[in-house]
Amino acid sequence: MPNVVDFVNVSTAGLESSPVADALAGLRANEARYFKNKYDATLATEPATSAKGKKLVKYVATVLENERGIVIESPALEASEVEVEGIRWTHVFYESGLGVNVLYTLADAGKRAVGFKLSEGMESPEELSAFKWARQKSKLAGTIRGTYFVVKGEY
Repeated sequence: MPNVVDFVNVSTAGLESSPVADALAGLRANEARYFKNKYDATLATEPATSAKGKKLVKYVATVLENERGIVIESPALEASEVEVEGIRWTHVFYESGLGVNVLYTLADAGKRAVGFKLSEGMESPEELSAFKWARQKSKLAGTIRGTYFVVKGEY
């Protein structure tokens, strides 16, 4: 059953097994606030073990593997998919504190990218060591480090 992410009353529900659960909950809430403010859309997550969650985790894993040969070692905890203004955003939140999103414009000539965000207190995972990370301050998540790459394939 989907869990609507509340960015006013931040909860670690679904993320308790993460060693950085509070920071990861803040990161997830920060994403929910972005969608509410920019698109008036609600971010609702599914457990990664649910049927829909497994499908979303597999989709993100396929894009990462096919585009850059990246395999995320940490277990996925939650996944989400939001479609707004012709863009499909798929998010996966991992136990390590990593958040991955695939932005995929459904029209042929649109933007397509993978974004990575590290929760405060999380070190960059080995599989992402080649990327340069920018810092961003968030009232909900503290300091978030992020990076991205452009998706070239069709998914």
